[in-house]
Amino acid sequence: MIPATFDYVRPASVDDAARALADAGEDAKVLAGGQSLMPLLRMRLAYPDALIDLDRLDGLREIRDDGGAVVVGAMATHHQVIGDPLVREHLPLIARATETVADPAVRHRGTFCGSLAHADPAGDLPAVALALDAVLLARSVRGEREIPAAEFFVDWMTSALEPDELLVGVRVPKLGAGWGVHYEKFHRTAQAWAVVGVACAVRRSGDTVEDARVALTNMGPAPVRAGGVEEAVRGRPASREAFQAAAGHAAEGTEPPTDLHGSAEYRTHLASVLTARALGAAAGI
Repeated sequence: MIPATFDYVRPASVDDAARALADAGEDAKVLAGGQSLMPLLRMRLAYPDALIDLDRLDGLREIRDDGGAVVVGAMATHHQVIGDPLVREHLPLIARATETVADPAVRHRGTFCGSLAHADPAGDLPAVALALDAVLLARSVRGEREIPAAEFFVDWMTSALEPDELLVGVRVPKLGAGWGVHYEKFHRTAQAWAVVGVACAVRRSGDTVEDARVALTNMGPAPVRAGGVEEAVRGRPASREAFQAAAGHAAEGTEPPTDLHGSAEYRTHLASVLTARALGAAAGI
């Protein structure tokens, strides 16, 4: 199918992009990697009046050290993120999860921040951003705004970005020493969306879990932080038995969908099984 007619804008700076987005109004779309947007345009599930192409904004491709955090620019591709030494050293959970996204062709074109802005609850990276307490960086003609990941993902494919706001990057706190990480994902085929996914980070002190971060993919209209699991493992022995017991809290407060890939009950079961696996892998047992 051929996309509907739209105005095409290719700004030369972030300020120009913000101005173009403000001028275009609510019926505009921003094009970064385009791996999610282009199929929507072709199927006419999205029909914007204007398309703002960020391809010329090379400054947004940067991944940089920001003291206690790493900032990933909005145009940094999945492939770039996976291989970046800062990400691999300080944010290994991001590298591990991003390696599971789609296939090499998509990872070479799709962008890390584009996946976050798309806000698909079946996407792997929103749950990772939530688990790591990331902060999303938005820009508009009104200025800059920081949005915590816990507030950014509002509903199914809906983020906290205002119509005139452009996502220019994400700042992710470094985990520091002593953390183990894992992303556990169940999908029906190698390139499919996750039926359920679990982003997990565990910090141990000897045989005891000092802290844990757990977030779930595709267990509701937005990624979910599994607070019950985190509370159940903190200060407890790092053992398979303890992790299996804690994983029983994984589905608390979730709204798992029923679709062609599985029922809500099936996803509830998967969340428990995958959470126990992810905790064990992150803790190294």
